[in-house]
Amino acid sequence: MKIALPSYQNQIDEHFGHCEYFTVFTIDKQKKILSEEKVTSPAGCGCKSNIAQILAEQGVTLMLAGNMGEGAVNVLNSHGIDVLRGCSGNVKLVTESWLSGNLRDSGISCARHQHGCNEE
Repeated sequence: MKIALPSYQNQIDEHFGHCEYFTVFTIDKQKKILSEEKVTSPAGCGCKSNIAQILAEQGVTLMLAGNMGEGAVNVLNSHGIDVLRGCSGNVKLVTESWLSGNLRDSGISCARHQHGCNEE
């Protein structure tokens, strides 16, 4: 499994569409991180770029993000990538928290500008 996170300086970028790069973690069946790579973000708006296709072609099936509009969620979903919004902080710690089952989607769209991972 591969998980992508919109990133800036190893932190979740609060705005998916304008992030510096995507951190992509490869996860094994025991829910351990096997590897980490950075995928350059295309210029311009993320939901109008081909980033969903690029990530899907690399095997990404989940996006852990800060804020994201419904358009971007729909584009990612149409490429087989589930989205969990409302995350913030260090990308590796956020991923480990999800792997532990401690995160859930905030359901908050970009327009509301509320941040912070929601723990169950």
